[in-house]
Amino acid sequence: MARSINQNAYSGALPNFRNLGIALRIVVIVNVMALAAAIVQVKDMRQLMSALVEASAIVQPLLLLSLVVLVGLNDPLKRLPYALGALAVFAIELVLTTLLYSVGEPLLDAGPAPLLRYWALVALGTGTLLVYFDLRGRALSPAFTEARLQALQARIRPHFLFNSINAVLSLIRQNPKRAETALEDMADLFRVLMADNRSLSPLAREVALCRQYLDLEQLRLGERLQVEWHVDKMPTDALMPPLVLQPLLENAVYHGIEPRVEPGVVSINIYGSRGQVHAVLRNPYRHEGAHHAGNKMALANIRERLQLHFDAEATLDTRVGEDTYQVHITLPYVKGAET
Repeated sequence: MARSINQNAYSGALPNFRNLGIALRIVVIVNVMALAAAIVQVKDMRQLMSALVEASAIVQPLLLLSLVVLVGLNDPLKRLPYALGALAVFAIELVLTTLLYSVGEPLLDAGPAPLLRYWALVALGTGTLLVYFDLRGRALSPAFTEARLQALQARIRPHFLFNSINAVLSLIRQNPKRAETALEDMADLFRVLMADNRSLSPLAREVALCRQYLDLEQLRLGERLQVEWHVDKMPTDALMPPLVLQPLLENAVYHGIEPRVEPGVVSINIYGSRGQVHAVLRNPYRHEGAHHAGNKMALANIRERLQLHFDAEATLDTRVGEDTYQVHITLPYVKGAET
C-alpha cells in the first residue's frame, strides 16, 4: 500500500523526527530559546555574547545528542499513543540531561547549576516543542491538507485532450491498430487523473504514464518531438507524489516543442544517489515570445505539492540556458517495500 500524504499531516502522533524539515525546526526553535534565555540573564547587552557562549556549551551537546537519539527511536515512538509517546520523549530528554550533567560537571569552572534547574529548563523546552508540533499538525490536519492537495492536483490541459482526439481520428482509417492503442493510452491517463492521488505512487508507474503521454503527443507532433530516456539507474522501488513528472513533460512539450518548426529533444534523466531520487528534465527554450506564460504557476503548484508530501526534504530547481530549459527535482528515497 502506497504511503499517504496523511502520514505527514496531524494524526495524533509525534512528529517524524527523521524528516529534515522537523529537525531544522527543532534546531531553530531551541537556539532561539537559548538566545532568549541568555538575554533574560544579562543586565548589560555587552555581556550577551559571553552568556550566549556559556548557554551554547550546555545546549548544543544536548540538542545534538537528542536529535540522534530521537531519529534512532523514531519508529518505536510513533507507534505509541500520543500521550505515551510524549511522556517517552520527556523521559529521554531528562535522561540525556542527567547524563550530560554528570559528564560535564567537572569541566565547568564555576560549577554547574543544580540538576533540578536543568531538568526544569529541558522540560519547558521539550513541552514547547511538542505543543508547537501539535498545533502545526492541527493546522495541517488531514482534511485541510487533502483539500489543498486536491486543489493543487495537476490536470492535463484541455488543449491536449482535443489535440489527442483529433490525432486519433486521423488515424482511425489509416492505422486502426495504432488508433486503438492511442485510445487505451488516453483512457489510462484520464483514469489516473480522476483517481484519488493523495498517496505516493511507484516511480515506475509514473514513468510508464509519462511514456503514454509522450506517445500521444508524438501522434500529432511527429518527428518534431524527439524523446531521450535515461532511466537505467532509476530506483524502480522508489515512491513519489503522483502526477509530478507528467505536468512537467506537458510544459516541456507546450513551451519547448510546439513553438518550434524544427525538431526538438525532450530529455528525461532519472537516477538514485545517496538516499535521494533525482529527476532532471530538459527541453528546448526560446527567450522571446509569450508561449511561456503560466509556466511559473505550474512550477509553484508542483513545489507546494512536493512540500506537502516531503516538507524540506524535496526540492525543485530550474535553470534557463541559452537554448535549453531544465527542471531538477530531488526527492528522499522512500522505498515502496517500507510502506
